[in-house]
Amino acid sequence: MNKSLCLGVVALCLASGPRFASAEWQPVEKEALYTITGQTGAELYASIGERGPKAGIGRAIAHTNFKLTWTRKYEEQGGACVLAVAKPKLIITYTLPKPARPLPSGTRENWDIFIDGVRKHELVHGDFIKEMVRAIEQATLGLTVPDDPKCRKIRTVMTKRLGALSQTQRQRSRDFDQVELTDGGNIHQLILKLVNGP
Repeated sequence: MNKSLCLGVVALCLASGPRFASAEWQPVEKEALYTITGQTGAELYASIGERGPKAGIGRAIAHTNFKLTWTRKYEEQGGACVLAVAKPKLIITYTLPKPARPLPSGTRENWDIFIDGVRKHELVHGDFIKEMVRAIEQATLGLTVPDDPKCRKIRTVMTKRLGALSQTQRQRSRDFDQVELTDGGNIHQLILKLVNGP
């Protein structure tokens, strides 16, 4: 089984900067659970390998995905185009495993420790996404492109800025997973404790 915890990245858009007030917004965060079977740690982990969210050529334990859209208002000012309003709508979904039936004592305690650690790991990915959206706000709200009365050039300028911010967020997530999943890493330790039992 692919042990990776995977971050699903969805295409982004735009948002904030110095001359304009940043819009107040809060992300929507929710969990989507998939069912696994088994009564021992080894059985539960094997079921994760069969039913977990797809990640590359294998399956992941958990998955963090997001949908990001924007409400934007462009203004023409003296032949220039200004991004005057950029309000994000961010929905983050954490996909996590859930046993189909109550677990026996011992297994239940190990499972609780395992899933708590996995959830905390995914929440870090969620934090990276939220930080990226705030960075997009700072990089784009108030952006002014001269000689752009029809507000066409500004979109190309913003796309270049957003590409760099998106790549930064993806790399942070990959680096974080690498540390957590290597031998001796936090997620690796959680897997061993779950599979090997009390």
